[in-house]
Amino acid sequence: MTSRGARLTRQPGGLATNHLLPNNNNMATLWRLTAAAVLLTLVSAVDRSNFKTCQQSSFCKRHRAIKPGESPYILLTNTLSVTDEGIFGDVLNEKNRVFFTLEIYPLKDNTLRIKINEKNPIKQRFEDPYALTGDGQSETFEVIDRSSDGFIVKFGTNRAIVKAKPLKIDVYNGNELVVSTNARGLLKFEQYRNKPESDVQPAEGEEHGNALPLGEEEDTNGLWEESFKGHTDSKPHGPSSVGMDISFINSKHVYGIPEHADSFSLKETTSTEPYRLYNLDVFEYELDNPMALYGSVPVMISHTPRQSAAVFWHNVAETWVDIKKLPDSNVVSSIAGFFSGGDSDPPQVSTHWFSESGIIDLFIMLGPRPMDVFRQYGALTGYTNLPPMFSLGYHQCRWNYNDEEDVQQVNENFDNHDLPMDVLWLDIEHTDGKRYFTWDQNKFPHPLEMTANLTARGRKLVTIVDVHIKRDSNYFFYKENHDRDLFVHTKEGNEYDGWCWPGSSSYLDLTNPETRNHYSDTYMLDRYKGSTLDTFIWNDMNEPSVFNGPEVTMQKDNIHPGLGVEHREIHNVYGMLFHQGTFEGLLRRSDGRLRPFILTRAHYAGTQRTSSVWTGDNTADWGHLRISEPMLLSLSVTGITQVGADVGGFFGNPDSHLLSRWYQAAAFQPFFRAHAHQDTKRREPWLFDAETLRIIRNVLRQRYQYLPLWYTLFYENELTGAPPMRPIWVDFPEDEASFAIDYEHMIGSALLVRPVVDEGATTAFVYFPPGIWYDVLDLTAFSGPSSTTVSAPRDKIPVYQRGGSIIPRKDRVRRASSLMRDDPYTLSVALDSNGKAQGTLYMDDEHTYDYRQGKFLYLALSYENGVLTSKKIDPFGTYETGSWLERVVVIGLKKRPSKVTIQSASLGTRDLESFFESGTGTHASHFTIRKPGVSMNEAFTVTIH
Repeated sequence: MTSRGARLTRQPGGLATNHLLPNNNNMATLWRLTAAAVLLTLVSAVDRSNFKTCQQSSFCKRHRAIKPGESPYILLTNTLSVTDEGIFGDVLNEKNRVFFTLEIYPLKDNTLRIKINEKNPIKQRFEDPYALTGDGQSETFEVIDRSSDGFIVKFGTNRAIVKAKPLKIDVYNGNELVVSTNARGLLKFEQYRNKPESDVQPAEGEEHGNALPLGEEEDTNGLWEESFKGHTDSKPHGPSSVGMDISFINSKHVYGIPEHADSFSLKETTSTEPYRLYNLDVFEYELDNPMALYGSVPVMISHTPRQSAAVFWHNVAETWVDIKKLPDSNVVSSIAGFFSGGDSDPPQVSTHWFSESGIIDLFIMLGPRPMDVFRQYGALTGYTNLPPMFSLGYHQCRWNYNDEEDVQQVNENFDNHDLPMDVLWLDIEHTDGKRYFTWDQNKFPHPLEMTANLTARGRKLVTIVDVHIKRDSNYFFYKENHDRDLFVHTKEGNEYDGWCWPGSSSYLDLTNPETRNHYSDTYMLDRYKGSTLDTFIWNDMNEPSVFNGPEVTMQKDNIHPGLGVEHREIHNVYGMLFHQGTFEGLLRRSDGRLRPFILTRAHYAGTQRTSSVWTGDNTADWGHLRISEPMLLSLSVTGITQVGADVGGFFGNPDSHLLSRWYQAAAFQPFFRAHAHQDTKRREPWLFDAETLRIIRNVLRQRYQYLPLWYTLFYENELTGAPPMRPIWVDFPEDEASFAIDYEHMIGSALLVRPVVDEGATTAFVYFPPGIWYDVLDLTAFSGPSSTTVSAPRDKIPVYQRGGSIIPRKDRVRRASSLMRDDPYTLSVALDSNGKAQGTLYMDDEHTYDYRQGKFLYLALSYENGVLTSKKIDPFGTYETGSWLERVVVIGLKKRPSKVTIQSASLGTRDLESFFESGTGTHASHFTIRKPGVSMNEAFTVTIH
């Protein structure tokens, strides 16, 4: 379910511009009439006029108007001080004589933090306390070559050269310049000030609590208030934006800053809108443009054959990012010529970041390899917690399953048609009048029995809980929060009243710890009646979506009493606070024993700690299938790794070909959920023709076969930050041919996946990175680097196992993953050109936190010189699994072996059954070893003689 609310702003009668809420006596009638009109109106695409352009955003216009090379900000080197934590000094804006503070913190693991703030603000600037898991561990450093021109700080193998006039910071990894800040002189920091009572301007150098001197602001529109479609945003402290340019040296490609429906390698924006980061409810979003969507992760990664680096612009206010690719001799200075003024002109991607409020708080992560960057960023904002196994299976959702009988029929039909499924979802209609934590007593009178029928088949239930709370004094959750004054306020101090699915709604003030605590406690089973430990949660509409608000969201000058800040200060993190509260609630209800599963639409840096994400309200067309690949890659490389897109498209009716291709793509993406709008035709797989049902069944079975691989990759994701779904260049960092590819991806380092996303296509163009690649179905072998067109009939998605890898599978597919827990394993051993292969396998109970107490197995699998071995990677992990080794398939073996033996502590040494099938033409040979029979608990050796 979801941004259907945006439709409200498109209706006749002034709703798009009416920002005055009617009184509660008229609200119910007006809401019912409006909602009926909304649901009867089908809209073909997003109405872009509901959302701001840069020209309609005063601070965006001001930052874009800055002329390069005229920066007025200088470091006052005589104010420098050095402590064990960092370097501190004052910065002066020579144009208006306003002072700022500069803080530089060298951190462990090749990371540098740079902060710029007002020195004497009339009001404390907001600094986000939510994204970081810690400030980072300080690195030892040394300040050298200090003079009036600047200084150099050395930390680890890195250095930062700080130039005083104008302020500029060049950051090096070894001797290679990687990132340069304020190289183009676009730094701008608008200080808080008091609104002038007249047009009289203060004298030069007067305290900045007064208005700025004439000439400082090129455009005075929007400094103290600005309007958009009938909504007026007041700014009691005037303009407060911050911005700076950040250049990635020797780079041609940058990635990240989700969420946008655009290419993975980010485009230049010199002749378009900047990329916007502002969480918004945008349904049927347009493709291939930089419009803001549901989430904002201000992280950008640069990758070159020699160097990976990333920046985290730690700011939760509305943010825009411009991208310019240029060789510019005025941008960077070499080490040798720094103090003498010499220049160099490497190619680079120059980016310009500007946020409406907050401070400049920049983390620079210097890699130098992709895996290093993922680890460095994870150390700052956290890693994805190992999800429960069921969440990696297949999810079935619709707005809405009508009643308990409908749920039961869908549940049974998955079994009747031999289709595995792990989770069934309920949208907003399961509640009592859109009152969350309740049930419609007519349609869902027995939720405990309904859930028990699911869990009896090994399945789970997900229900939806949205952030808007129906204003009804007889609704327990509204009354509790209202009585405690835990809702967001208007600027006048009243409880904010906005429109969403329940009609008149209030919104939780999630900056208040008491609010979050009370919200989390509502998930206790004695409060959320009808839920069980097998009920998991979907947080939607949490941007927050406000149907009659500016840009379908909350007014920026609303007040969050918990922190005493305007909504503009915390907008992009609001949704994350909601799903973090959900996570805490699910932890509490099981006394911290069971792993939660949550899906969120709104997200920010750090969301990965507590929730999975989907790409929102997509459409049943080939373009939306195509764009899901780059969108998911962008999320994955910026830390949010359990991600997916609605299978089949949320809006519209996919034909059988589109639907089957979408199932194929999603089966090889991290989060796999089918979902549909209530106005669409029912589209459960058995409602299509026999061929489509067969294709969907086969690809669902493929998904479940590869669950051990996905689960192992997510365990490693928690350890290192390495995303399970990743671009090719992560594992082939020197392969420049892959840098712009976003139509295929890797699963770990072992599988290459090329979804078919073109209507009517029966072939696919595949790029193979260096090495040998084996088709997982027919074992056709390909050598890379190369590109070729492969056969891709309707019933096949091209997937290839990398030579040199070992993939664990479970080939006995059952109705749900929980029923496969103790099933045996098959090891697929694909040999490289040297006859070697390696892999890993992780096992635990798949749903509790016992693995953090050592109850797990993490195994290294290796094949070399005809010998396959399994041994523990972590000797402290122990888990008594019922799983055993059922089969080993060795792909690419050159000749038929004479015999095979296995050796382990329990089996001793014994011969094994096997058979060899020679390859023909481009098809590789394969050698199958049957029933080794050894427990996966044991170290073992299989020898091919």
